[in-house]
Amino acid sequence: MRRVVFSWLLLAALIADAAAEEALDEKFERDVLVVVASQHACHRFDIYLALTYEQQKRGLMFVRDLPETTGMLFVYPRTDYYSMWMKNTVIPLDIAFATENGSIVNIERHTEPQSLKSIASARPVNFVLELNAGVTERLRIEPGSRLVVEPIVERLRTDD
Repeated sequence: MRRVVFSWLLLAALIADAAAEEALDEKFERDVLVVVASQHACHRFDIYLALTYEQQKRGLMFVRDLPETTGMLFVYPRTDYYSMWMKNTVIPLDIAFATENGSIVNIERHTEPQSLKSIASARPVNFVLELNAGVTERLRIEPGSRLVVEPIVERLRTDD
């Protein structure tokens, strides 16, 4: 009996994982983001774009598995202090806050899943990048590294 219950729970978890990923593909545009970590290192990420209030409110909630080179970029039209939380987010994340020109001002690493703690930008920003926990440290993405956001911003302007 335990084996049957475990099998059903495992199947339900797999279906939920597939549904969460499918929901991301249905609800978010995708793009490519390059992060310049140093003079000699650039990293490419496939990202989901959180452009609207509803998308930004949803973020990566309920996602159980995120490929190592995938993330979510929150794009804000107004420069301001922004904060995030981990409510209903079940995987730990690194959260990088970046200015209008893409310069990263601060990074919160290894955030606690399901936490209601506010994680805020140190200065006014326009972008927030969420990646798997540990990625920024492993790739040496630090404050002062730069998100190459110009192609994304330009594409968004021409799509309007």
